[in-house]
Parts: sequence; structure tokens; C-alpha cells
Amino acid sequence: MVKFVGLDLIANAPDGSGRTTSTTDRLTEVIDNAVLFEELGFDGFAVGERHHAPFLSSAPPVVLSHIAAVTSRIRLFTGVTLLSVLDPVRVAEDYATLDHLSGGRLELIIGKGNGPEQAELFGIGRLEAWDTIRENYLLLRRLWSDEKVTWEPPAGVPSIRHTPLHEAQVFPRPLQDTIRIWHGSASSERSVELAAEAGDPVFSANGFNPVGKYSALTDHYRAKWAEHGRDPEQALVGAGHIALVVARNSQDAIEAYRPTYERLAERLRQDAHGQLPGSFTLYDDYDDYLARGSALIGSPQQVIDKVLRYNEAFGNTLINVSGQRGDLDQSAFVHSLELFQSDVAPTLRRAIPSPPWPDPVVPIERRHATAPTARAAAV
Repeated sequence: MVKFVGLDLIANAPDGSGRTTSTTDRLTEVIDNAVLFEELGFDGFAVGERHHAPFLSSAPPVVLSHIAAVTSRIRLFTGVTLLSVLDPVRVAEDYATLDHLSGGRLELIIGKGNGPEQAELFGIGRLEAWDTIRENYLLLRRLWSDEKVTWEPPAGVPSIRHTPLHEAQVFPRPLQDTIRIWHGSASSERSVELAAEAGDPVFSANGFNPVGKYSALTDHYRAKWAEHGRDPEQALVGAGHIALVVARNSQDAIEAYRPTYERLAERLRQDAHGQLPGSFTLYDDYDDYLARGSALIGSPQQVIDKVLRYNEAFGNTLINVSGQRGDLDQSAFVHSLELFQSDVAPTLRRAIPSPPWPDPVVPIERRHATAPTARAAAV
């Protein structure tokens, strides 16, 4: 059965009335929604990492640790970890700790990142990040697998770490024997080539462009996977859908999401982030966006049809959907998720095979309660 994961990048832009949610309330909403996704039977929840406005997702290990404390079953994903600009030693320590706190439920999705602020904040520009993410990934793997690590900063490659390591040991070790690392990509063959070389899965961003742009990357991944002599059946692909609004009447779903699309399109027309490679292709209009984009907006059957169409292109067995309500009120958000689970997910689970899905190393019970949960508050 295909697996479904909610994703929240923790954007906090003004709503249609110009009101911006407080930082505290928006972060609390993320926690409550993760609990909601577990209660409704989703398989995982992911938290993004960004370092520029309007996002509040600069510290995913902190947010995911809180989610680990109030859930017991769902897998916990990063979406993505900007490994290109982070010290691999710090990443190894933070996420190994989180792996223990979650009972071994962690999955890392790594990515280069596109925000121009990365150069200002971390000293790594977008073009340099292709090299730093590779080097940082290789070091992270060694820190988690080798008892002691000796490492020198590579010549000619910008590095977050300027000091060598000599028989370094990082504690704690992860709880899982191997924390699965996915390689997230929106536009780069280099990302999927590294994944194929390492034998890792890939996760297609599949956000703002038509499906062909992203399926070309997954095709390239599988070709490189085969070149390395790997079994094609073991090539694992995940893909996301930028929005999810399901309603019995398709027009109700379309009108509910229209304000979100219009504000997003306007912001990206004016925003430099929208001009970065892989970030956005402006569709002709809302109808064109619904027809050619990845957003799951409509009746249950329309959502099923689009997911299957994308699955035919990607061959993906892991799907992420929006984990935030956006402009929907809470009751409509909960109703949409409930309808997805009752009328959409069963059909897709029968139609799409299941990816390898680890069990928690140490099953844990929820130790704390959120008051009230997002679902209860909507009743």
C-alpha cells in the first residue's frame, strides 16, 4: 500500500484579510496538525527547513522533537534538511538524538536549498551548494556508520567545516541501524545522481512546475541507478503534491483554494525567490494551474485520477500532501483530510504498491497530550 505523509514548510504569510498568525500560534498549529495526521491514519509527517521570510521552519529538529513527544506511530520526516549549509557534525548529533526520542521513527530528506539568504547567513551560495551538499552528505554518512572518523576539508570546495577531524566520535549514535536518507530535488540531475550512486531513494519536489519537468529527473535517477548495477525494483521514489483540498462537490474545493492560489501567484510575480531555478513556473491562470499542476483540488475521484496520473509518470510509492490548512478554516481542513482518508486513500492503497516501511525500533506511547487536538477543536 502506498504511504501518505503530510508536509508543512511552516509558511506564515498574511491571510486574505492581511492578518498574520503569531509565531507561537503558527508553531503550535504545526504540532496539532501532526497529531491530527496520526489520528486520521496518515503514515508520516514532515517539517521543512527554510531560512527566509515568510517561513518559520529554521529549526526542524526542535519542531520534530516536540512532534515525537506527542505522537507514537507516524514516521517523522524532514522536508528538507539543507545539508548544503549545515555542519554535518551538528546534523549527526541533532538527528541521532531525535531518532532516540522518537523511538527510531526518523527519515531524513536532504536538499541543496534555493534561498539567496543562504549565502548571507551561512556563507554558501547556490552554485557552491552543489559541491558542499555532496561533501557534507558523505561525511554525515561516515559519522553515523564509522566508529571513528578522520576527515580533511576537501581542497577547492567551500566547507562549513574548516577544521579537520581526527578519530572523531559523535554521540549519540542513531537508534536505527541506518537512518534512511532521501535526496530531495526540484531541478538537479546532480542530486539524483548522488542518490543513485549511494543507493538512496529520491524525493521529487513536484511543486510549481508541470509533471514533465520532474518526471525527467526520476527517469534519470532510475537510469543512473541501473548503471550502478542496482536492482531496478529497489529504486525508491517519493513525490509531493503542493496542496490538498477535497470536497464532495468539486466546485466547493476549487473555490476554497482560489484565494490561496491568487495570493501565491501575486507574491511570486514580485518576489525574487520565484525567479530561482526550480521554484516556480507561472501558469496561465488558476484553471491551467489546476489542470497541469500537482495540487490535489476537487472531488475524491478527481484527486484519485490526478494522483494516479502522477504515479504513472513517477512510479512513486510515497506521496506527501499539504500538512497545513492555509486559508481553510479548521473544520474544513479536518473534513478535507477525513474525506481523503475515507474516499481517496483506500483506492490509492489498492492501486499503488507499498515502499519499504520500517517499524519503530522502540514502540512508544504518547507521553503528552495537546489540548485540544486539531480534530477535536473542529468538531
